[in-house]
Amino acid sequence: MTSTPPTPTVTDRDIEALRDALGPLRDREQVAARLLESSAKHSFDPDKELDWDAPLEDGQWFWPPELLSLYGTPLWHRMSEEQRIELSKHEAASLASLGIWFEIILMQLLVRHIYDKSVTSNHVRYALTEIADECRHSMMFARMIQRSGAPAYPVPRIYHNLARVLKTISTTPGSFAATLLGEEILDWMQRLTFPDDRIQTLVRGVTRIHVVEEARHVRYAREELRRQMATAPRWERRLTQVSCGEAARVFSVCFVNPQVYENVGLDRAEAVAQVRASGHRREIMQTGAKRLTDFLDDVGVLNGLGRRLWKSSGLLA
Repeated sequence: MTSTPPTPTVTDRDIEALRDALGPLRDREQVAARLLESSAKHSFDPDKELDWDAPLEDGQWFWPPELLSLYGTPLWHRMSEEQRIELSKHEAASLASLGIWFEIILMQLLVRHIYDKSVTSNHVRYALTEIADECRHSMMFARMIQRSGAPAYPVPRIYHNLARVLKTISTTPGSFAATLLGEEILDWMQRLTFPDDRIQTLVRGVTRIHVVEEARHVRYAREELRRQMATAPRWERRLTQVSCGEAARVFSVCFVNPQVYENVGLDRAEAVAQVRASGHRREIMQTGAKRLTDFLDDVGVLNGLGRRLWKSSGLLA
């Protein structure tokens, strides 16, 4: 009777020799060291960086109109300019609320990720730096919502509670896949927002800070997800494919809280139906997700049931 040889353990030293669909994986400590250096040079204190006392500007949008959920629909064409701008305020508040929810989840996932790792490593130091960034971002988004005069828009209770399960059972690759989902689509929209002189100065400042600091977070998550998908056992890769696909479905449902339509005087059912039927909206969401879905496809996340869930979410053509 022959015994099965044990599966070799992959260490950080082995990572440099590994390759995935995107080429050689970079050493975890080297990546973290560069990100720490960038954080030291390009981090912001929103309380000091932004003028929170400046008055909001009349006639300025809170989000680019082309990125609003109803843009180009029959309902949009019936709305007045003032009502469209009011919609932009509430959709910006809804997105900021969604961003805070995701960031609170992310902070907990990062703490779980580093719990068993060396506290003196660059990798852990950068994770703690990112957690500090996300704390500031969440406070910044909350303050922007308050300053705009719009309410906060929590996600539906069922998804709020499902996230409790995710935070408890998520594996490492699943955690980083969910992180990228929460970061990259909003980042794409914010990159179009902060240079746009039609937008409120405060909103442009908030999105500029977020884009600069999130670029580091995306790099960290991408490198770690690539490493995890190259070294994780098969069951964990399969679980990541399914959990990421389900997260994409939830994200697409929660992206804009339908209460915003009622709050600007629109019929909720009519607005939701027109958003679902909007080819422009579908194109915007798929374009915003394309850089992410291309990456996830390359590292093996968009396979099997996971791919079907992504398609059902509307984020993947």
